[in-house]
Amino acid sequence: MRNTGPKPQAGVAAKHADASRIEPAAMRKDFGAGATKTAPERNARTASQAAEPQRKLIVRTGDKPSERVPVILETAGTDDYRLIDSGAGEKLEQYGPYRIVRPEAQALWPRSLPAHVWEKADALFTGDTDEDGMGRWRFPEAALGETWPMRLLDTDFHGRFTAFRHVGVFPEQLAHWSWMKARIEAAGRPLKVLNLFGYTGVASLVAARAGAEVTHVDASKKAIGWARENQALGRGEALPIRWICEDAMKFILREERRGSRYDIILADPPKFGRGPNGEVWQLFDSLPLMLDVCREILSPRDAAFVLTAYSIRASFYSIHELMRETMRGRGGLVESGELVIREGGTDGRTAGRALSTSLFSRWTSA
Repeated sequence: MRNTGPKPQAGVAAKHADASRIEPAAMRKDFGAGATKTAPERNARTASQAAEPQRKLIVRTGDKPSERVPVILETAGTDDYRLIDSGAGEKLEQYGPYRIVRPEAQALWPRSLPAHVWEKADALFTGDTDEDGMGRWRFPEAALGETWPMRLLDTDFHGRFTAFRHVGVFPEQLAHWSWMKARIEAAGRPLKVLNLFGYTGVASLVAARAGAEVTHVDASKKAIGWARENQALGRGEALPIRWICEDAMKFILREERRGSRYDIILADPPKFGRGPNGEVWQLFDSLPLMLDVCREILSPRDAAFVLTAYSIRASFYSIHELMRETMRGRGGLVESGELVIREGGTDGRTAGRALSTSLFSRWTSA
């Protein structure tokens, strides 16, 4: 789900993006086909878009859903991932066989572990420390391959060193994925799941393996390609997943016109992104309409909507209240708060500090 490559912004269709969360916002620009169009083509496209009627927000009435705040969803270590330590603006993590050091602006505290532990890292990201900034990887001991196999929630996928410091998965999302997996398995019927800004497809694969019929949408062709590689890695070619490379807003607007319905919608939009035809996504401008349309394509009963927001300067209350206003009259419950990862030390069992990674809001009908 923080569409699509690294986590940067998944284009309009893409958690934050790391690329669909395939990659950061900057990455998305590079991935989008629109980035190569000539000035006349861009002008023609802009004129065409301006001529299209704009879907208006629907005025919602009725009571707002119940609420539960703040909710802190915590992810601890697994066999293939753990946060070893953090501090001094960086984090030390274990991804499969590799120890990795990356920038982390929220790690304001001093490191807990001694320097020699950090110095044993297999890879360090250097360069721009901004979430969407480009940089490069340094390998202290020996050059590593671009990809390596990983496994979370019985789902195989590739980790990958990208130019935007992300590695193809946002492990804090395990809290949502575990919740989703349990909901799908308990449904007693094949649920329909829509994964917007789907990035490298790990959430889509988890949902499909649990028994859901999945539609995965990301604006980045590179992200879709990565997701298909992940599907093949786990021999999941037969899983019921539709891989769609398209601008997320365009897709859901078309689904609304078609009368399509989904039981679970996952949305992990970036702060900024571009769709494959140059469509512009700005989180604060575009999010209200996206939520409004998503409400219309949710199943009339037993539905759920999960929204995650990365790297934005806002309180979780901003998306919490937006979600409650959007879902007026549909009852249910809105839970909002933060996703955090707990330090586990070198052994994965020494609980340390909690590192906040993103905001979320989750509505469920029951």
